[in-house]
Amino acid sequence: MSRIGKQPIKIPQGVDVSLENHTATVKGPKGELVYEMHPDVAVAKEDNVIHVALKEELSRKRADLAKGLWGLTRTLIFNMIQGVTQGYEKKLEIEGTGYRAVVEGDLLNLTLGFSHPIQAKIPEGILCAVEKNTIIVSGISKEKVGEFAAHIRRYRPVEPYKGKGIRYEDEVVRRKEGKKAAGTAG
Repeated sequence: MSRIGKQPIKIPQGVDVSLENHTATVKGPKGELVYEMHPDVAVAKEDNVIHVALKEELSRKRADLAKGLWGLTRTLIFNMIQGVTQGYEKKLEIEGTGYRAVVEGDLLNLTLGFSHPIQAKIPEGILCAVEKNTIIVSGISKEKVGEFAAHIRRYRPVEPYKGKGIRYEDEVVRRKEGKKAAGTAG
């Protein structure tokens, strides 16, 4: 039994959820998201509550797969509802001498100590803003926001000696001690 999958999802005011042909469509004040569900997971809407369950007539092998998808489906639908009402945001900090970022149209220009600047295309549905040394990635899809933030971070991960690079706002980087000078033998 899935502890997460059993929990009902309450639909807030101003959000419209439609379930048709294994497709969940969530519309809210910030936009619209669509999710294609697995056919072995049953999703039902009653009043302002969504219940996710397994279909009854599953073979043992398919039931094992569906059990893994039960909690996932519930979480993805919950994240969609959260996204169209509040949205998601990730903050990345740039640390290093001469490291900077600038948003120009649908491109994020990064200067990260390479011989050339890096241009990252901002995906559709994602907004980027730069304040001092912080890149703010926001949007309604938790998956797209997290994926683009990870894509930006991969250009220059934080190195453990000086702490230079791109890190998440709340990320803790374990620092290493550099080499020590050898003592003079006499």
